[in-house]
Amino acid sequence: MAERRATLITGGAGYIGSHAVLALRQAGRRVVVLDDLSTGSRHVVPDDVEFVEGDAGNQDLVRALIAEHGIASVIHFAGSILVEQSVSEPLHYYENNVAVSRNLLEACARAGVTRFIFSSTAAVYGAPEEVPIPEAASKQPINPYGSTKLVTEWMLRDLALTSDLRYVALRYFNVAGADPQGRSGQLGPVATHLIKIASQVVAGLRETIAIFGDDYDTPDGTCVRDYIHVSDLAAAHLAALDYLEAGGESCSLNCGYGHGYSVRQVLQAVERCTGRALNPRAAPRRPGDPPILVADVSALRRTLDWSPCFDNLDVIITTAVDWEKSLSTAPQDVGRASA
Repeated sequence: MAERRATLITGGAGYIGSHAVLALRQAGRRVVVLDDLSTGSRHVVPDDVEFVEGDAGNQDLVRALIAEHGIASVIHFAGSILVEQSVSEPLHYYENNVAVSRNLLEACARAGVTRFIFSSTAAVYGAPEEVPIPEAASKQPINPYGSTKLVTEWMLRDLALTSDLRYVALRYFNVAGADPQGRSGQLGPVATHLIKIASQVVAGLRETIAIFGDDYDTPDGTCVRDYIHVSDLAAAHLAALDYLEAGGESCSLNCGYGHGYSVRQVLQAVERCTGRALNPRAAPRRPGDPPILVADVSALRRTLDWSPCFDNLDVIITTAVDWEKSLSTAPQDVGRASA
């Protein structure tokens, strides 16, 4: 086993990144968080974790952190994640997702970092013809968000061919829920994710929720997604780190549960769990939304020492709603940060 030195987590004050910090700290790992706080919150980073406010694309800063803290591995979460926004602001996404990642990778390569875990997405597949989706499926993104993540995977692949870098790219499906202990969750009053929005309705923070398209070629006409609890996803990052430290080869892995729920099914589950009627309204389709995204997770289970603990839609919803209700008493910047 390689020496377990510090791990740099970019975007570690954000939604998924903060849960990964919790998972690594629980495992006794030494962590350094780098986050510009554009969408994250300092308050969800534990006090005993080294925190640096800054840009993950600042090569001088990254190299200094690697040298100062003995960074051996990097987990890269920092980036922009909203599909609809990526359609309207594509150049922003290429700047924040591709250019920043390129600079970070160069800094890591020059400093001798050889283990890298990348926050990728199921959006690299576009509107897949095969469901569940295997990692070998055609990569044809239908929005700039997916395109920018795929380009970064290509950079990782090409860099690994010419250096000692080994990487795991984790392709997330729909991440939801919150830390069961209430230490972190999906941040902010502005949201685009279904369960986050439904939780805000339950918490009295918004009046209605929209169903964006009810005429898809799915059983009930609404989009179907594979929802994974954020704590299970965080555990997958820890497992990926263990895998690379044990000498594992570079790979890309789907992160989901292998089964999906439609928008209507999710909203019905929220109503069942909370006793609150949501009264959803119909709305036009959003650009860039494929009808069905469900993961083939056989490679994930075969490659990593990982099994889910929260594969239950009611648990996902309950933790999300509890977190949303807790935000009313949270520090101001937790409530202000975006989702």
